[in-house]
Amino acid sequence: MSRKLEFLIYCIEEYKRRNGTTGRATYDLFEQSGVPRYIMDHYDALHTAGVEYTLEDIQSMIS
Repeated sequence: MSRKLEFLIYCIEEYKRRNGTTGRATYDLFEQSGVPRYIMDHYDALHTAGVEYTLEDIQSMIS
């Protein structure tokens, strides 16, 4: 498994834990908002930015 995919899964798990949703519901929400592609395209910057920043960034994309 690639590091990018591992990071995407980590973001899904962390988002669902913090928001009380299921993994499937979180992935669907991410997919509708283009989050998986964004994470894959910007992995180098996001994985070093910290989980708080990354989840805030994701939330702004979803809202």
